[in-house]
Amino acid sequence: MKRVIDPNELLSDWLDAVVATPGLTAIRDREHAREMLLEDALRALPVVEQYDGPVIDVGSGGGSPGLPLAAALPHREVTLLEAEQRKCDFLQRWAPPNAQVVWGRAEEQPLEAWDVATAKALAQPVVAAEWCLPLVGIGGAVILWLGESADLDKLARVSVQLGARVPELVDGLAVLLKVLPTPPGFPRRVGVAKKRPLA
Repeated sequence: MKRVIDPNELLSDWLDAVVATPGLTAIRDREHAREMLLEDALRALPVVEQYDGPVIDVGSGGGSPGLPLAAALPHREVTLLEAEQRKCDFLQRWAPPNAQVVWGRAEEQPLEAWDVATAKALAQPVVAAEWCLPLVGIGGAVILWLGESADLDKLARVSVQLGARVPELVDGLAVLLKVLPTPPGFPRRVGVAKKRPLA
């Protein structure tokens, strides 16, 4: 049964559980976890709030960024998509009432069913873009957390190829606004994007 409690209490207890559960994060310090898993996730909140409609977090893992965003947006439907059943079981225990946990891969999800897709530490940005852009409708956006080694030129080429504008950088996040339908054939079959990245 889903927990119906104060969002701050939910997130505090979730952080404790993430740090204590092997295989979800390498972070063991509670304050470091708050900074990297909670506060870093909420950097995207002002961007997500610019769009209406449902949100999907692709590769939710232990719950960041999807779970903090769901708690901060109680009136939005949020899908936490995760390919590992064990992580889905963990997410199910902490998902607020407006969030549903889905066990599966991005390549197998309905196309253009969400207004916003988020991905953090999922894969290199061009791969994450291929997995996420087909999931959002025209006028929606994909939000990617970027590492220091991200190749922005490659990401820009792939974004345009998949129907989005050149990414806008907002507070260290790449925001890919979808303006055209994603061409047929994307995302490619399960595993192909990672083995043979675009660009």
